[in-house]
Amino acid sequence: MIKINIKDRNGNNHEIDADTDYTLMEVLRDKGFDIEASCGGCCACATCHVYLCDNWLSKIKPIDDDEEAMLDQAFNVKKNSRLSCQIELSDELDGLNIEIAQE
Repeated sequence: MIKINIKDRNGNNHEIDADTDYTLMEVLRDKGFDIEASCGGCCACATCHVYLCDNWLSKIKPIDDDEEAMLDQAFNVKKNSRLSCQIELSDELDGLNIEIAQE
């Protein structure tokens, strides 16, 4: 289990435990956070859009063309935007800090 620090869309901070057998999107959805995740994690929408704190960007796999294409269709995209369905949780991500992007 790892810890994830989350800032929700209302500006509230949460610390949750997460199993490393899942993606970040699955954990957020299953813990009841306000993300739609309408494609179920297939990288076919941008409804699981999150912002990663800059110091975590180098610890996850680089963005690929499919994810970049989906983010091109999203709102409020920043340089630290990622789709949470593309972030595979691992022990290296213990303490991860994210913010759920506005819809």
